[in-house]
Amino acid sequence: MIKKSEQKNLRIWPAIVNARCPKCREGKVFANPAYSFKGQKILKNCPRCGMLYEREPGYFYAAMYVGYAFIVAELVTLAVGTYILSGSENPWLYLGIMLSVVSLLAPFNYRYSRILLMHWLTPGLHYVPDAAENYQKNHPTT
Repeated sequence: MIKKSEQKNLRIWPAIVNARCPKCREGKVFANPAYSFKGQKILKNCPRCGMLYEREPGYFYAAMYVGYAFIVAELVTLAVGTYILSGSENPWLYLGIMLSVVSLLAPFNYRYSRILLMHWLTPGLHYVPDAAENYQKNHPTT
């Protein structure tokens, strides 16, 4: 649990890296780790402040565009890096490296495209320092 004095100073970067709620920056967004055999399940509500993550039906479809930008950046970086390191123009080398790395980064892209959508690309969704505290007062655990 975060102390009251520290709660007001929660930063956005640790919240994004740790996949935390954009409203309170404390609650988890995903039930499982990024790389697990159970898959990645987004929780319906924040366990700390009660925020509904899927604000409307189809809300996370917009995360496809963020994921697309991630993949394009990864592929360009891999192509340039492969050319600099190997100097080869063999398309099979590029294809093999790109497909393997993009496959390994798919869970990362899935998770962080949704996190960035919620933190930066959703109008009207902002950090509320007392959200978790207010929710806990109004919804006491028995």
